[in-house]
Amino acid sequence: MFPTKLSPGDEVRVIAPATSFSIIASALRETALGNLSALGLRVTYGKNCEETDTFNSSPVASRVADIHDAFTAPQVKGILSAIGGFNSNQLLRYLDYSLIGAAPKVLCGFSDITALGTAIYAKTGLVTYSGPHFSTFGMEKGLEYTLEYFKKCLMDTEPFAVEPSSEWSDDSWYRDQRNRSFILNDGFRVVNEGQADGTLLGGNLCTLNLLQGTEYMPSLAESILLVEDDYESKPLTFDRDLQSLIHQPGFKGVKGIVVGRFQRESGMEPEKLVKILRSKQELTNIPVIVDADFGHTTPQFTFPIGGRGKLVARDGEVSFTIVEH
Repeated sequence: MFPTKLSPGDEVRVIAPATSFSIIASALRETALGNLSALGLRVTYGKNCEETDTFNSSPVASRVADIHDAFTAPQVKGILSAIGGFNSNQLLRYLDYSLIGAAPKVLCGFSDITALGTAIYAKTGLVTYSGPHFSTFGMEKGLEYTLEYFKKCLMDTEPFAVEPSSEWSDDSWYRDQRNRSFILNDGFRVVNEGQADGTLLGGNLCTLNLLQGTEYMPSLAESILLVEDDYESKPLTFDRDLQSLIHQPGFKGVKGIVVGRFQRESGMEPEKLVKILRSKQELTNIPVIVDADFGHTTPQFTFPIGGRGKLVARDGEVSFTIVEH
C-alpha cells in the first residue's frame, strides 16, 4: 500500500517518536523550515513533541497520540520524525494499526525510526520511508543530494537510479555549520557480484534487530536488505548484529544486501567490513555492496520500506534502482 506522494502546498507534520523535538536548536529549526518551504511543503508540529522527560523523550501516551493525530488529521499529507533516539519501539504495542492503515500517509525518518516504520509496514502493508528527519533539513551545507533523493522518492512517481554522492561528511555539522569537512566519494564497493530484484527492507541494523521474534518484523523472503549503523557499532558488534539477522526465518530468501557507509568513529575499516561480509556463507551467492549513501553519515538517499528495487553488481560496477516507491 503506497501513500499518495507529497506535492507543493501539502502540510507535513513533525512528530517526535523518540528523542524530544526540544533538543533541536532554534537556528537549526529555522533552516529546516526554509529548506522544506523551498520544496513547497508547509510544516506543523505534534502538540506533544516538545515534552521532555528524564530520557530526553516524552511519555509513551504523548508520542502515540501525536502519531495518531498526524494520521487522522485530513489536512496532513506527510509525517516527518523530528530526530532519532533510542526508544521508538516502546510505542509499537500501543499504536492503532487499523487507524494508520485506513489513512495511509508518507512517514519518513531514519536511525531509531527504523522500528516505527518497519512495524507499520509489517502490521498494515503501508510502505514507509527511510530518509531524513526534520532536523536533517537544518543542514546549511551539503544537503543537495539528500534533497534530490527526498524529492525523487517522496514527491515523484518514476523509478530512479541511486547514484553515489560526489562527496560525503561525518562531521558534527549541527554544532558548527560553517566549518564543514567533506570527503571525496569513491562510490559503491562490490563485495559479491550478482543481480537481485526484491522488496526493500531495512534501515538501522541494531534497531531492526529489536523487532526479531515479534509481530512487528516483516518477512525477509524475496527482499533486498539495506542495513547501516552508527559510530557505536564497532566491527565485532556489527558482525554479531548481522549474524542475528541472518538467523531470522526467511533469510534464505534474501536476494541482496546494500550496506550504508559507516561513521569513522566505529573503527570499521574497509578491509574489516569486507572480511566480515565474506565470512558469512549465507551471503556467498547474493550481490553485496557497501559504502552506500544512507544512514548516519551525510548526505543520504531516501528509500521505501516495502517498496521494490533492483540491484546489479557486475565487473566491479553497480546499478541500484528504486523501482516502486
